[in-house]
Amino acid sequence: MPTIAIVGAGPGLGLSIAKVFGSHGFDVALISRSKDKLDTLVAELAGSGVTAQGFPADVADPDGLTGALQAAVARFGRIDVLEFSPHAGLTMTAPQDVTLDNLRPQIDSLLYGAVAAVRTVLPGMLAAGSGTLLFTTGGGAIAPYPMLADANIAQAGQRNWALNLHNTLAEQGIYVANVAINLMIGTRAQAPEGVPFRAPDEIALDYWDLHTERTRPEHLIGA
Repeated sequence: MPTIAIVGAGPGLGLSIAKVFGSHGFDVALISRSKDKLDTLVAELAGSGVTAQGFPADVADPDGLTGALQAAVARFGRIDVLEFSPHAGLTMTAPQDVTLDNLRPQIDSLLYGAVAAVRTVLPGMLAAGSGTLLFTTGGGAIAPYPMLADANIAQAGQRNWALNLHNTLAEQGIYVANVAINLMIGTRAQAPEGVPFRAPDEIALDYWDLHTERTRPEHLIGA
């Protein structure tokens, strides 16, 4: 069975992606900090007939994240798809207010975490001559928002690297894409008046399309 590893798994988009890939025959490795949250997600996926297991790790801890992904490989055999979408928390930070202290958590989680995750799963993909790496950022990675300057820096770096990987790994059978989500992830009932939104179950279908089409280096989800 092919396996998808979802780094930053949660009850929203991560769970929806797990259900979509699981419905197409994938086993699912879920990675986030909270074991209790992972247990809940695994139970919900089991109710949908999807085989899943949680592997607790903090994406800001490279050794811990590497260990969790290695445990997932030992459990499932190989990671065929990596989806990377941790949430490092959003703080209102203007460009002139960026400091080393408020930037470091974003860099540790979103950029260094992505590098640690890819370094762990990529050798197996290269050996097999196939694999998919999907990165998730906000729209600010492309067109920055002044009030999210610290997150924008880290996401832009992650996006730049994803596009570089796309251009250099395609000939070796590895597909890489960045997904930039420039709206609220939620339902009409959850979205404030006038705020563009899209339900996580709908967004997750785009990830499956990217994985199967294997052409676009970037996909923007906007209003």
